[in-house]
Amino acid sequence: MTNTRPDPATGAGNIAVHARIEGRVQGVWYRAWTVEEARKRDLTGWVRNRPDGTVEAVFCGPVDVVQSMIDACHDGPPHARVDRIHEEPALEDGFTGFEKRPTG
Repeated sequence: MTNTRPDPATGAGNIAVHARIEGRVQGVWYRAWTVEEARKRDLTGWVRNRPDGTVEAVFCGPVDVVQSMIDACHDGPPHARVDRIHEEPALEDGFTGFEKRPTG
């Protein structure tokens, strides 16, 4: 496992971000929407519901593409209401695609 980071001189490169999304994000197609949006952007990683009512995801890919995904997550699908997104660096674990995982 490696913690991927952008090139400090250019800001380019790949990153991995762990995001926890709070609000009305379960039961509103948020995970399926996230999978669809991440795959459109060719990101790797995963998304799942958490028992506390939040959704968490790991997004891996180019800096600007990961940021565009996080920006999109602030809106989410039509019936979602996102109150807050917590972000932190994540470990890139050699994902080969983007998947929906069981609640964890």
